Amino acid sequence: MQYDVIVIGSGPGGYVGAIRSAQLGKKVAIVEKYDTLGGTCLNVGCIPSKALLDSSEHYHHAVTRFTEHGIETSDVKINMKQMISRKNDVVNQTCKGIEFLMKKNKIDVYIGQGSFMSQNIIAIESASGRKEIKGKQIIIATGSKPIVPDVFHYDKNRVITSTEALNIDEVPKKMVIVGGGVIGLELGSVFARLGTSVDVVEFMDSILPTMDSDCGKELMRSLKKLGMTFYLSHSVTGVTATKTGCTVNVQKRDSDKNFDIKADYCLVAIGRKAYTDGLNLEAAGITVDDKGRINVNEHLETTVSGIFAIGDVIKGAMLAHKAEEEGIFVAEYIAGEKPHIDYNLIPGVVYTWPEVAAVGKTEEELKASGIPYKSGKFPFKALGRARASMDTEGFVKVLADKNTDEVLGVHMVGPRVADVIMEAVALMEFRASAEDMSRISHPHPTYTEAVKEAALAATGNRALHI
Repeated sequence: MQYDVIVIGSGPGGYVGAIRSAQLGKKVAIVEKYDTLGGTCLNVGCIPSKALLDSSEHYHHAVTRFTEHGIETSDVKINMKQMISRKNDVVNQTCKGIEFLMKKNKIDVYIGQGSFMSQNIIAIESASGRKEIKGKQIIIATGSKPIVPDVFHYDKNRVITSTEALNIDEVPKKMVIVGGGVIGLELGSVFARLGTSVDVVEFMDSILPTMDSDCGKELMRSLKKLGMTFYLSHSVTGVTATKTGCTVNVQKRDSDKNFDIKADYCLVAIGRKAYTDGLNLEAAGITVDDKGRINVNEHLETTVSGIFAIGDVIKGAMLAHKAEEEGIFVAEYIAGEKPHIDYNLIPGVVYTWPEVAAVGKTEEELKASGIPYKSGKFPFKALGRARASMDTEGFVKVLADKNTDEVLGVHMVGPRVADVIMEAVALMEFRASAEDMSRISHPHPTYTEAVKEAALAATGNRALHI
């Protein structure tokens, strides 16, 4: 079978790239190794984790806040099996939605392991046999897998990754999270809300080390209130697991001091790596870097003409929405258009509560680059809407160029900032100034008013409500 475009991988980057290609008049096929479409994000990543984050937050509110709201409850219990069942329903509905979109856009779906036979021929191995299809252009969108070094003795039972953590159907008494990044903190907060004692071991001296340092400090204060314990500047030297639990050996960085933590589970969340297993890239002449990521040029084309790669298999932040933008970019480039992506304006979000969101440069990056800047900050505790909902933790910080007033970065910790951040993204796309941001009328009372106030502070004018 001959296609204009073959996409390998059906995650957010792959399926969006396939849809956009079809919209542009191309005959498209998508190849997916697993039985369901949607990739890591929909099946064992973004969507199921957010379902559990919401469920656990509802429970946490019921036992900690309802009384203050004047809602009397008694005997509130966790039905973990139902919580997992609801999560699975959300995943199934979302994945079926992708199947519908494939049919709607007349995209042929092949289930099986796709691999290169040559520059244009893809072999598909499945339980039903072997097929070969040919494509004028091929997009690799096979995503990533968790990094689990041998020292952890990963057994998928007591030493787990986010994949297995999403299906724990009883609340553990104790859990060790290795890694203070987005995945570890999100899942750690889920179980902490449900009553699990959670210890986080992070090699760096702060959590969320790639984000603005103020964000990590503020979130850690909030997570400590949940009962989470943090061992910063520590590493895990080994894990011993049994059928019913595990022992995690932890060592302080630059020290001989070490100690054991006994837990029901050890969740390894130290990062992810590009997943290209089984693709047989060599047959097409595709090269990878020292971290196994596929090399691409400014058009996201590999070292082989007509073969592109997007998402987690190439350099850059491993974000579903980044992969989506790249899928659209490649589809439009193939069709002869001139798309553009500003990687500086791809927002990052942590779906703990309070949430964390950011776009643009961090304060540390501006200092390192020697860019003169000014900063404005506004706390949610000074906001009427936040007091009304009892969500007073966090802040909004606006960083602007000291000379031109252009907004260079916006960083937030607080309620619904995963949505609020888009105001900053939109304005920064049009190179708005802090004054522009401060003069926009914001509805009252809303969480977005914190953006206006922080922008006012960044202009040099004093914020109105502090």
